[in-house]
Amino acid sequence: MIWFQILAIIGLLALVGFFVVNRGTARSSAGVKILFVAFICFGVYAMLRQDDVTWVANKLGIQRGLDLVLFLLVIAFAFTTVSTYLRFRDLEVKYARLARAIALQNAEKPEDHDS
Repeated sequence: MIWFQILAIIGLLALVGFFVVNRGTARSSAGVKILFVAFICFGVYAMLRQDDVTWVANKLGIQRGLDLVLFLLVIAFAFTTVSTYLRFRDLEVKYARLARAIALQNAEKPEDHDS
């Protein structure tokens, strides 16, 4: 199981590195970034100290620590899905406004045909 823990931690650190390198392109608030880093830290801690996570899960009324992690992942996935949907919807509105502006800018006056 150690090899999987090491591989998962490397993957999580790679995600953090990617997030930090591309922070100029990420349109996230500081709160979202802090929560992301906290979630990554929790993931690393959960991999290294599985018994602690099970203890916390038991205190929350959950049978296993793995179930707690799964529940948190479902929440994170839902947040990411909603965030992505909202971002794409905003982009669609911006593209529609841009297309209208370009169409109005390039519009030609109709010629009067008086007979």
